[in-house]
Order: sequence, then structure tokens, then C-alpha cells
Amino acid sequence: MSAVRCVGCDTELSASALVCPNCRRLVYADRLNELQTRAASARERSDVEAERAAWREAAPLIPEGTRQRAVVERRLVELENPQQGSAAATESATPSEPPSWARRSGGFLAGLGFLAWKFKTILFLALGKLKFLTFGLSKMSTVLSFLASFGVYWSMWGWRYALGFLVAMYVHEMGHVAALRRYGIPASAPMFIPGIGAFVRMDRHPATKGEDARIGLAGPEWGFAAALAAYAAYWFTGEGVLAAIGHSAAFLNLFNLLPIWQLDGGRAFVALSRVQRGIAAATLGAGWAFTREGVVGLITVVAIARVFMKDVPEEGDSGALGRFVWLVAAFCLMLAFPAPIR
Repeated sequence: MSAVRCVGCDTELSASALVCPNCRRLVYADRLNELQTRAASARERSDVEAERAAWREAAPLIPEGTRQRAVVERRLVELENPQQGSAAATESATPSEPPSWARRSGGFLAGLGFLAWKFKTILFLALGKLKFLTFGLSKMSTVLSFLASFGVYWSMWGWRYALGFLVAMYVHEMGHVAALRRYGIPASAPMFIPGIGAFVRMDRHPATKGEDARIGLAGPEWGFAAALAAYAAYWFTGEGVLAAIGHSAAFLNLFNLLPIWQLDGGRAFVALSRVQRGIAAATLGAGWAFTREGVVGLITVVAIARVFMKDVPEEGDSGALGRFVWLVAAFCLMLAFPAPIR
């Protein structure tokens, strides 16, 4: 069998792959939808053989150990041995009637609402002292660019994932804005580029390399909070899309720690001495050994190369090193837990 491509992100996959490792999309999602429709139609006609055939074809296309696979296999058992389950149990276990749009979106919104209630004291404190969190919402350029990106991601991954992912990206950028304001540097509201990312503009450069490093690392620090919030919402609600958002947010923020150009990691490394860069590279190496994530391996290689470059300050910034190390450790721990398939 030849290789296939993910219809969600165009990643090339092996012929035996059932889930895209990049966007966590089921490789045969379209075919599974067709089979589910066929099974539902057969059930309405009381055509047991046709329904059984549809679910038999669908089962191998779903990864083992997932809830979807368990539901299909349970339905096949019921079709083979109808006397083993009551009609009520059969009705509740049948995957041929997917949750309604209202039910699915309601669960997603309920997760966000639960977090707001559970951590209301912290939320109100943050909104009271950090009013700049809503800074971007007052800028038409930010809102319009957000909506443009939302439309692009919605078409690829659905509105719930698109909204959560962009909110996490917005929080990351607002971390930069908060740090810039702390150092008295005027900054623009976040601007989104559909399919690429987001950025903020600052009116002048930071006074020192240490300031620049802290401004750069503030984005991933706030991004960590956004990813953690998504995982917490998943823990309390069981909505798989929230875990996928948390996983993607962790991946995005970790990628921004790549120590090149104007990425956050590049700004941090400028403030690190040669020994400190070696410590950062060693931390990344340990993170790669723990996660086996390709992006961590890439960052590790670049970090090692930066150890031997000439742009090394005589005296490093231990504070910047500490922030970089804990961020790497935190995001590697998050990536060690795979996101549920969507």
C-alpha cells in the first residue's frame, strides 16, 4: 500500500497509519462518516446484515484502545448476540446516532464555564489588575485578523478547536504585551496572520539583553497557563477537543523556544553565557529523550549549535536561563501525554 496524506494538515503518513500524529485527525474520518451513515440507515430498516457489514468495515479504521473503537466493537457483539443486551443498553451504546451540534458545543462551552467558576477568584483578580488582557479586543485590526484566522482554522479543524487554539495564541501574545508594558515599552495589540501565527509590534527595543529575554519568554509563560487551563478543562469535562487544544498550545509554545532569529528562544539565548547555553541544550536533550518529540530534537540541535557561536555575552543572565529551563520541562511533560483523537 502506498503512503497517504492527512486531509487536515497534508502530512505524509504511512499506509498503516490511522491517526495523524500532527493534527490528531482520524486518517479515514470521511470513510468512517460514510459507514456510520450506512449503518444508521440499515438500522432504521432493521437490516441487521447491512448494519453488521458497515461496522465490520469501520472497526479496523479506528485505533485500538479508543472509546470509538470500543463502542463499535460493542455494537458488533450486540448484533451477533442480540439477547445479551437490553434494548435500552443497545440504544445508548450505538454510535450510529452522533451527538447533536448543540450537545457537542454545549459540552465545550460548559468546560470553559466550569473553569471560570472554579477559579473565579483568580480570574477576577487577574481581570482587575491586568486590564490589558482585553486590550486586543478593543482594536478592530486585532478582531478582524482574529476572525480571518478563525475562518481558516475552522475550515480545517472545526470551530471548537479553531477557537480554543486561537485563544491560546492570543494569550501567548498578550504575555509579550504585558512584559513590554512592564518595561515601559509601548506595544501594539496582537495581530494574527491566517495559517502562520500572530505577533505584536514594539515601538523601541529593550534596553538590555536580559530585558529582551524576559519579554520573549513571557509569551511561552503565559502560553503555558493557557495550555494548562485547556488540560484542566479536559480533566473536568472529558471533552477531547480541550485536550487537543492544550496539546497544540504546548507544542506551539515549545516551538517558539527554538533559539533562532526573533523567536522567543532566540531572544532568550542572546542573554545566556556559553555555559548557560550548554545547560539549556542539556535540558532540551533530556526533554527529547523523555518525549521523543521531533520538535524537541530540532530545538536541541539548534541549541547545541548556539553554544559554539560567537554571539556569547561575557556574563550570562541566570534568571533567563531558569525561565527557559522550566518552560522546556513543563512543555515536555505536557507533550508526554498524547492528545485524544478528534
